[in-house]
Formats: sequence, C-alpha cells, structure tokens
Amino acid sequence: MKYSSGILYLFLPCLYLISGSIASAQDSIPKTGDIYIARAIILDGDTLWVADLDEVYIFPTKKFKNRRERRRYTRLIYNVKRAYPWARMAGDKFAEVEVRMATLETENEQRAYIKEVEKELLRDYKEDLKKLTITQGRILIKLVDRETGDTSFELVKELRGKLSAAFWQALARLFGSNLKSEYDADGEDRIIEEIVILIENGQL
Repeated sequence: MKYSSGILYLFLPCLYLISGSIASAQDSIPKTGDIYIARAIILDGDTLWVADLDEVYIFPTKKFKNRRERRRYTRLIYNVKRAYPWARMAGDKFAEVEVRMATLETENEQRAYIKEVEKELLRDYKEDLKKLTITQGRILIKLVDRETGDTSFELVKELRGKLSAAFWQALARLFGSNLKSEYDADGEDRIIEEIVILIENGQL
C-alpha cells in the first residue's frame, strides 16, 4: 500500500531532518589501477599476507513456525532496508541543523532557516518519501529515534515548537502511528536492531 499525497504529510517532520546522499562503502584495501597493494610480514622465513578483516556479527538462527512467519520476517528485512537510509540521513541532517541553529542569534533567523531547509527538502525528497508504505514510515519513526536519540515528536517540538509537534502527533495518531515512539533495541525492536546491525556491517 502506497502513500497518497495526503498521507505523505504524516511523515513530513522527517523531511525537516533528511538531506544529503547515501554514502557508498569504500574498499578498505588501497589500490592503484587494477593492482591491489597488500601488506606482508616475514615469519620464520615465510612471507605471510596481512589483511584487516571486517567484524562479522552472528545471531541465533531464526526458527519459523510456518511459511507465513518466514515471509513476515523477509518482509521486515525489506522494510527496514527501505527506511534505514532515510533515518541515517535524518540523523546527519539534524546534527547539521543543530550546529547551524547555534550560530543564529534571533528567533526570526532560526525560523527563516528552518523554512529554507523545509522548502529544500520538500523539493528534493517529497516524491521519494511518497513511495514509502505506512509500515516503512512507522519503522522510519523508530529508526529516527535510534539515530538521533530523540523521538520524532521531540525533534519537531525543538525545531518547530510545541503546537506544531502536537499537530503532527494528532495527525500521526489518525493513521495508527505515533511520533513519540521510542526505539527499544533490547525489547520489542530487537529483531529490527539485528537487521540494522547486519545492514551496517554489509551482511545484508
């Protein structure tokens, strides 16, 4: 189920936080052209290749009662992979906004800056966010808390004020969501946390 244009605005607060592009992973081994440069040591007369290996996370094997449960888990992986890059970008953007806001001396300057950011993000990312499903939007709200340490409600309140935060919270509740949702990595969001760790480590 896709968002309609109206439902998009349920997650408009996230647009205040999202900017930049998703960085691609860089090869950890220096290279020149097609030649890889490797380090080596000599031990007891033998030349041994030395390489830094990435850390690998291993979680208990998932046991599913039936195919439906397996499909639900597979779907969760897909939804987290769709939402996670936006949450990362939201965290980066909020850090940038905080630094910039600290340099602005008056409330008028701060309001003008936030409006400028909002206009830019709506222009650049509205169409992409409209492609998220409601389920992906709910996961995004949780992951924003994971990346910033604050719920979406707190972030909107800080940037736009209490009335704006209350408005977006009321709208979110109409669609069965909650901008005050907190991320519980050790509890109800444990499976999402495992998926995120595997994504971050390049294992998914």
